[in-house]
Amino acid sequence: MRITFPRLPDHERAWALVERDDGVVYRLYGGTAGPRLPHDIMHLVVERELRIKDGIWAGIAAGEPSHPAGLRAEVLADLVSSAATLDTMTLEKVKRLSAAKLSVLPDADVDPVVIAAAARALQVEAARWARLRIGEELCYDWPGT
Repeated sequence: MRITFPRLPDHERAWALVERDDGVVYRLYGGTAGPRLPHDIMHLVVERELRIKDGIWAGIAAGEPSHPAGLRAEVLADLVSSAATLDTMTLEKVKRLSAAKLSVLPDADVDPVVIAAAARALQVEAARWARLRIGEELCYDWPGT
C-alpha cells in the first residue's frame, strides 16, 4: 500500500491519497492542514516502526477504510509521540514515560530502545514535513502482508 500526504495551505482540510495493494484508490480525509506533522502521518510512522497489527493503517491495508485504531495502538502512538518531544531522550526517561503511559494497558511490555527508535523516526518525519513547501508531498509504503 502506498500513502501520499500533500502539504496543503494552512487551515485547509487535509487528506491522504491511499493506494491499496488490491488496486483500490481513495482519499482519506483528516484534520486541518498546517505546519505540524499531521496526526495520520504520526500514526503511520509509529504503527510501521512498532509493527502494530491492530492500528489504523493495518486496518486500511486490510480493506477496512474506517477501521479505528485499537486502544493498544492509540496508547503506543501517544507514548512514541511523547518520547519524540523529550528535550533529551535517554533510555531512563523513555522507561519512566513508558511506565506512566502504559499503565492503562494490561500486560503491556515494550522495549525502551524500540520506543526511542520509533520516536527518532517520528522526529525525522516531522522535520521532513516542516521543510515541505505547499504542493509538495510525502509518500510512504506500508509493509505488505
